[in-house]
Amino acid sequence: MQGQLSEIDIRSILQLIELGQRTGELFVEAYPSSSLPPTHVASPIETRSTKSLSGHSWFAFFLNGQIVYAGETDVSLLRLRDYLRRYQAESAVDDIASSSIAAFNAPEYGYLWALMENHSLTPAQARSVIKSMIHETLFDLLSLHQGSFIFEMGTPLAPQLMTLETAPLVTKIIKQVQEWKQFYPQIHSPDQCPVVANRASLKEVLPETTFSTLDRYADGKTSLRQIARYLNRDILTVARAIYPYVKRGWLHLAHSSSEELGGGSKVRARDLDFWQINKTPRVVCIDDGATIRKTVEYILNQHGYEVTAIDNPLKALSLVFQLKPDLILCDIAMPELDGYEICAMLRKSTAFRQTPIVMLTGKDGFIDRVKARMVGATDYLTKPFGESELLMLLEKYIGVGHPDQPKADQLLTDALEEG
Repeated sequence: MQGQLSEIDIRSILQLIELGQRTGELFVEAYPSSSLPPTHVASPIETRSTKSLSGHSWFAFFLNGQIVYAGETDVSLLRLRDYLRRYQAESAVDDIASSSIAAFNAPEYGYLWALMENHSLTPAQARSVIKSMIHETLFDLLSLHQGSFIFEMGTPLAPQLMTLETAPLVTKIIKQVQEWKQFYPQIHSPDQCPVVANRASLKEVLPETTFSTLDRYADGKTSLRQIARYLNRDILTVARAIYPYVKRGWLHLAHSSSEELGGGSKVRARDLDFWQINKTPRVVCIDDGATIRKTVEYILNQHGYEVTAIDNPLKALSLVFQLKPDLILCDIAMPELDGYEICAMLRKSTAFRQTPIVMLTGKDGFIDRVKARMVGATDYLTKPFGESELLMLLEKYIGVGHPDQPKADQLLTDALEEG
């Protein structure tokens, strides 16, 4: 089962999965804002919602029609750490060996299970976290109007800690999504960050403990969604609580850095230090096709990137650990080891858990993209691709190259000498 969200909505998809008592994985991908199809004229509320979610993708795992776990395909553990703050257990993630979660399709779920096994979390706490994660993910999915989906039958996510009936959960969240729209335009995204604008007025009307809590979180950096996670509340409850004060102007809502950048990198260029800005970005291209390798080498060398092209996927696995690239381009269809296997192997290593891995897909790219997300790929590039497409993707994840590197090196030297 697969298709476009302009043809069938998420609610109907979930109903089909539940009624069919199906076991497997649902993958949903929001359209990037630059490629939204002109088949649906969205309202202003829908447009803001779509923009804040564009470029994101999600997984939901089902067992006999009931939902087991759901989350974004992003391989970072930021969301999990936010939830673990409830139990002062966020640092426990660092003590989990990556090998212990290698068998899980969803790293976040694997880490949560491992934390329970080593008694950093109780089963009841773990179930509470999973329930909140599912609720949060479905809120995003049921707010989505443009995108693609695919449901693949398969073995269930194991082991299961809990399952939730889909229909009552969807009914509840649909009502929340409808109420959420009433806060527009003052509140339009869970990624907005509140900041106190009128401290005196807030202190006058709020109990001391309530004001203290609000003042701690309303720092202009912590998003509404993060506050909901910390307080063990859903996003609607948090929005409903602050809305009157936002409307009066006592609280302002700023945009998070990720929202300003369209949901891409969470680090702003101005926050990088001098060395990161001026060092030559290093790229490894793994592809058994000579034409692709030569094309990538030529383009990237011309634009100031350090590039190493490797034709043998087995050799590539050992070389990437020596080269420590800033980004990896990896073809999918290769002999001995395909791109999915290489990506999955690299993600099991802490050295490459956060490294951007971009899969090079064929013309029929949707199924490729689904599988790429499943193994932890960051993005994809459809072949054949042009120079501008390749450079735009690299600039998105690792910045521009440095054709005049000797000059940059001299600037760094001068800065160190002056220091």
